[in-house]
Amino acid sequence: MNRHTPFGSPLLLGFEDMEALLERARGASDGYPPYNIETLDNGGIRITLAVAGFAPDELSVTEEGRQLVIRGRQTDVNEKTFLHRGIAARQFVRNFVLADGIETVGAALENGLLKIDLARPKARPEVRVVKISTGVAS
Repeated sequence: MNRHTPFGSPLLLGFEDMEALLERARGASDGYPPYNIETLDNGGIRITLAVAGFAPDELSVTEEGRQLVIRGRQTDVNEKTFLHRGIAARQFVRNFVLADGIETVGAALENGLLKIDLARPKARPEVRVVKISTGVAS
């Protein structure tokens, strides 16, 4: 039985990894925390996540393969007695799939916003001539 996939065309060769990344990205979003993605003047990318209430030591930003993974885990202090608790100590994991060449430059926490800057390499057109030999192909 054949699966019909976006990269199932016989003209798209070697994109199996890309298809797996797209599948992973589709299933990894619950909407928390909210985020923005913007283009910077220098051509880079900035991801900003709203992480109010998280301390720097309760957040982690890692690159795992071709994924940028942001984790947040608040420590819940059970010593307090709440009359109303509307701000939950909630953990999260947010994943972003990175294209080849995208690098994480740095991250900063300011006023409840975690800003992660990414550098995008300059696209350089490349033409490579393939020599055609005669006889049996190796």
